[in-house]
Amino acid sequence: MRVLLIEDDNDTAAYLVKGLGESGYVVDHAANGRDGLFLALDQVYDVLVVDRMLPGMDGLAVIRSLRAADNNTPVLILSALGEVDARVSGLRAGGDDYLTKPFAFSELLARIEALIRRAGSKDEQNTLLKVDDLEMDLLSRAVRRDGMAIDLQPREFRLLEYLMRHSGQVVTRTMLLENVWDYNFDPQTNVIDVHISRLRGKIDKQFDRPLLHTVRGAGYVLRGEQ
Repeated sequence: MRVLLIEDDNDTAAYLVKGLGESGYVVDHAANGRDGLFLALDQVYDVLVVDRMLPGMDGLAVIRSLRAADNNTPVLILSALGEVDARVSGLRAGGDDYLTKPFAFSELLARIEALIRRAGSKDEQNTLLKVDDLEMDLLSRAVRRDGMAIDLQPREFRLLEYLMRHSGQVVTRTMLLENVWDYNFDPQTNVIDVHISRLRGKIDKQFDRPLLHTVRGAGYVLRGEQ
């Protein structure tokens, strides 16, 4: 699951990026409204977390621009303004939920989950992934193969989610680093190989046929029977 955080306060942003990352989300961060709007229009996210007061372009203007562009990604507004009029104006601008600062991280996480769940109910395929007999429920974070539960660590879950979303396609190490690890570093590092090995041990080792394959010189592919 991918989250775009548009927040200009460095301490708040660092806190949320860390907390959401530990909760299994891939988080992109923009520190001003214009950069946030560009990312929101250029990339695909499951939910946006938008601070109301932003430099360059305020949060409500960002949301109005998104809705005018027919971008219906769920938006959670963060704001120090808790008055009824402020909440109403935020929702009328196109926000889906409104959370007043200061807030508990557990509440923010629950609200994000609720927004994703609502969006998923409109299109179940967004939250249920299936490749052959391997299934992933993005909301309950449950993974099963042939009915057997598979316990994954957060990074392994993210890695498998990306592979399942791109099943049948060869994904490179660079693609995985950018989309699963959420930062760039030497693509020759063995961190990918280590995590692929661990994941393969969990989803393939106990079963008759492998789903996760290495494509020499190119990357990896997750595929079922042809």
